[in-house]
Order: sequence, then structure tokens, then C-alpha cells
Amino acid sequence: MKKKRLDKDKRKIIRSILEAVLLIILAVVVIRALFTMKSYQPYKESKVELGSNQEDGFIAVSYIAVDREGTSSMISVSRLEEQLKALYDNGYVTITQQDVLDYYQKGKALPRKALFLMFEDGRRDTAIFAQKIMEKYNFKGTMLSYGDKFGSRDFKFLTPKDLLNLDDSSFWELGTNGYRLSYINVFDRYNNYLGELNSLEYVKVRKYLGRNYNQYLMDFIRDAYGIPKESYEEMKERISGDYRLVDTIYTKKLKNVPEVYVLMHSNTGSFANNDKVSEINEEWIKKLFAMNFNREGYSYNTTESSLYDLTRMQPQPYWYPNHLLMRIKDDTKAELQFVNGEEKRRKNWETVKGAAEFKASDIILTSESQGNGLLRLKDSKDYKNLNISVTLTGNKLGSQAVYLRADEKLSRYTAVRLQNNYLLVEENGKNLLKLNLDEFDGKSVQSLEENEQEALKEEYKVYKDGSSAFGTKTSMEEQKNPDNKEAKSVRQGAEPYLPDIQINEAGNRKVDIILEGNSLTVKIDGRTAAEKIAVGNTQPGYVYLESAWGEYGYSQRNIADDVYDGVFHELVIWNNEKQNTALYDNRLKGMDKTQYEIKNKWNHLINWFIKAL
Repeated sequence: MKKKRLDKDKRKIIRSILEAVLLIILAVVVIRALFTMKSYQPYKESKVELGSNQEDGFIAVSYIAVDREGTSSMISVSRLEEQLKALYDNGYVTITQQDVLDYYQKGKALPRKALFLMFEDGRRDTAIFAQKIMEKYNFKGTMLSYGDKFGSRDFKFLTPKDLLNLDDSSFWELGTNGYRLSYINVFDRYNNYLGELNSLEYVKVRKYLGRNYNQYLMDFIRDAYGIPKESYEEMKERISGDYRLVDTIYTKKLKNVPEVYVLMHSNTGSFANNDKVSEINEEWIKKLFAMNFNREGYSYNTTESSLYDLTRMQPQPYWYPNHLLMRIKDDTKAELQFVNGEEKRRKNWETVKGAAEFKASDIILTSESQGNGLLRLKDSKDYKNLNISVTLTGNKLGSQAVYLRADEKLSRYTAVRLQNNYLLVEENGKNLLKLNLDEFDGKSVQSLEENEQEALKEEYKVYKDGSSAFGTKTSMEEQKNPDNKEAKSVRQGAEPYLPDIQINEAGNRKVDIILEGNSLTVKIDGRTAAEKIAVGNTQPGYVYLESAWGEYGYSQRNIADDVYDGVFHELVIWNNEKQNTALYDNRLKGMDKTQYEIKNKWNHLINWFIKAL
């Protein structure tokens, strides 16, 4: 009995020691991940290729926010590192605010690969997670913030003291997005007038909005009929008051107003949607700031731009590194080296168009701007009767396709495609099948009446609870509590509500294709979606993969993105006659799989540990 107790005590001691060691290791990793160890070193003209002031400008890249694991709106640490590494490997060096001023005001030549890097919204997690990556590649960035967050108790946002510490760290300069992020002249998608919304109210009702709204500084405040509710003098005082608040709070808290301003959300060709409002914005912008980023969507700035009409690109969380490079290449016309990934996985394929990255069990195929990406399996010329399994994880809006029995010019082929949430089967340009995947899933469809009633209820709730929920007085127009009458359903004959696909809406579909003789069967997520479709193309041929940009699609923020990433996960191709032997298999196996799983679990543990701090 005594021996058993001693053995048990020993196990406890050993377990405690192991747990302590693990905690120490985790602590060291977290400290290294969170705290600054280096100083920024400005580029040396002798070590970079300088451009011509007339011919070579700079790219501006601006990230909205950074999260350890990433969200639909915040880029993950790993994806941010992939993107910044891709820029670094292509020779980009960061330039400062003073470099930009000297370029425009003194004709100073910039490095031929000059990058002005920004991070918006002034979030604490952005500063923590981005800085370690910036240290690694010796990049300097500008941290933008909103003045109205300086008095906020929300821990997500950097305090003035935090911002001053960043400014002293050598890796950061400061800029501003203005005083507030709020919205005016807001209508929901059913043309119900909501009026003014602060940023929190906007988030609550965003899913019910179309594009009929504006930012606080972009227009007169108008009523439901589009008639201004304020006079010219009142509009001028409102706009001027916002800039005075910026001047006051930044001067008080940070000693001076930052030189860089990002006007939210302009993209108008001037400084507002209305000429009179634009004049007031322009006057204050030129009075308070040294430069202004007035546009979003394109990255390249040259002497043809002005210091007050600069443009930036906002990479999205779902962009793979080649997506960013493809967009920059289209903007600058520069030759860039795309990310290839693992050579041992790449060697089986020939890139016909676009760019391909081979990463673990993923083939990431990035389209050209307003075009497609195309890969050909090298030794597949005589493939005929095949069984193919692949999971397509590219976004719903766009096209991912597998071509079978194809000739070199793709004039003859049989193709299975997921495009804009439809399954398509095609042959030589002819459509054999088109299936709505929401209907295939048996999703219940709301009627327009039901969706509008839902929107009215949520809008009333936001209006009623606004002050107590958000700690601020609402400026939203009065919303009436909708009656409880039952809205007609689709079954009762009402028109269905068919939501637009958001540009960032993730897709994830397992696709199995069985091609035998003149018969094609397709399974989606294990269920038969197309059974024994008759095909006329019975000659052997190549296997191709394709990704394709289809359209700009729907985005409330109106992102002009014309590049698409198709993602082919765990692609396996079997010969129907020899099911036990794969013709091609991109799944991880053996030590590769073990190492990948260990690395993933370790990263999840680190992420949990950091979030639990």
C-alpha cells in the first residue's frame, strides 16, 4: 500500500515538473511573440535600387486589423507574415512619412520597390502581433487611430500612452482615421430610413443594409426623401466641428496632430460625395494634415497623384500572398516573383496562367486580374476513366474547376465547376447542368416579407436599446415597433429572399467526380448532386485545374477586387480500373502529416495561451 502511494506521488511530481516545463516554454514563446527585441534600420540608398522621381512611385498597403488566428474582417498573424514576407522577398523596403513628403515636395527618388505600410483602427492586438513581423523584415508602419477612442474604456483600442510608446519604438509612426467612424443617410435594403448610426449601431444592423448609406463627412445629413435636414452653415459647422475635435484631442493627448490622414470613406474623386461638403473637407484636410489617403482599391502612387489624393490597397483576410502580389503587379506593371511553395509538390504541374502556391495539402491557384489561373497535370495526357476527390475551399464568389479529358488548347474538355455557389457541369463550352447549392442543401428560404420583418424588428431593438447598450445617445431616426402580423412565407406564395453573396463569404465543399465512358457522376459533400450525366467527350486527355474571377460581386464596402484564389485541398486522382493506386495524391502522409499536425496543435496552444493572458 505504501509502495503504491509512493509511486502515485512520484507520478504527481513528474507530472507537475512536466507541466511547469511546458508553462516555462510557453511563457518564453509568448514573451518572444509579444515584446520588442530590435530597432528599425532605415534603408540605405547605397543598398537599394533607386527609381526615377518621374517614373517610379510607391505602393501603399493598409491593413484594417490583425488577430492572432484571424476573423472575417481581421487578418491572421500567419497570413500577414506570408504577405509581408512575399513583399520582402520581392525587394520591397518600407519608406517613412518624411520620405513621401520629400518625394512630392523635393523630387526625392524613392527605392524602386518602395512600400508605405499602414494599419487602421488603432487596435491593441494589431500593434502586438504586427510588430514582431515588422521586426523580422525590418518594416516600418503607420498606426492610424480614431480620436473618439482615446477616452474609451474598451481594451481593444490603443490609449494615447500606448500610441506614444509605439512612436518611440522606431517601428511605428502615427496617423489618424479622423475623430469618429459613423454613418449618415442610412437606408436598409428595403428602403426604410434609419438616419444616423454610430459604428456599434451600424454593426448591429449591417446584415440588413444595401449600399444606400454614407459616411459622416461625405454629405449633408438628409431626410428620407433625400432633402437636406441642415443648412449649408449647419453642415459647415458639423464638418468643421469634427476636425476641431481631431485637432484638440490629438494636440492634447499626443502633443500634435499626425501628418497622415485617411479620409473615411471617400473614393469619390474629390473629398466628399457633395461638392459643397468636399470644399469644407478639403480646406480642413490641407490645414491640419501633410498628406491624405483619399482612395482605396489601388496601391500605386506616382507624381501624377497629389499629396492629398493618395490611394491605398487594403489586403483582405482571405487573400493568399499571390493574391496581393497579383494585385500589385496589375497596379504597378512591375515584374514580381510569385510564391511557389513546396517544390516537391509543384513539380507535377505546369502553370499555364496565373500563379500557384503548393502548401501542405493545398494547391492555391490565383487568377490573373479579371482573368483566370490555370494548372495542367504534366503526365495526364492519356487520362480517361477517373475517380477524383477534392475539397474546394476558395470563396463562394468566384470559380473553381476541374477539367478532364482536355486537349492542350482546352477546345475539348469535360469540366466540373463550382461558381458563385452553383455546381456546373460543362462540355466543350456547353452547359450540361446548373445546380443551386443552397437548394441542394435543402436550406429553408426566407420570403422577402419575412426578412423585412426581421430587419424592422432588429432596427427597432437597436433604436430602443441604443443608449443603454452602447453607452452613447443615439442619433438614429425613430423606429417604430413592427406589428406582430405574420409575414407570408415562400410556401404561401411570397417572393423568396435571395441574399447576395458577400465577396468574402468562405466556401468549403468536398467534391467527388466519377467519369466512366460516356457517364459522369458528381457528389457534393458525400451526396449525389449529378448522377450519370451523358457526356460526348470520350477521348483521353489532360487534367487541368482552374480558378477564375467572375465579377466584382457584392460588398457593402465596395471593394474592387478582380483576383480570385481557388483552393484545391487534398486532391486525389484514381484510375477507375486500379482503385488501389492513385495516379496523383496531394494528401499529407507519414512524417509530413505528423509534423503538420504537431505544428498545428502547438500553434493552437500558443493562441489559447496568449488569449487567456
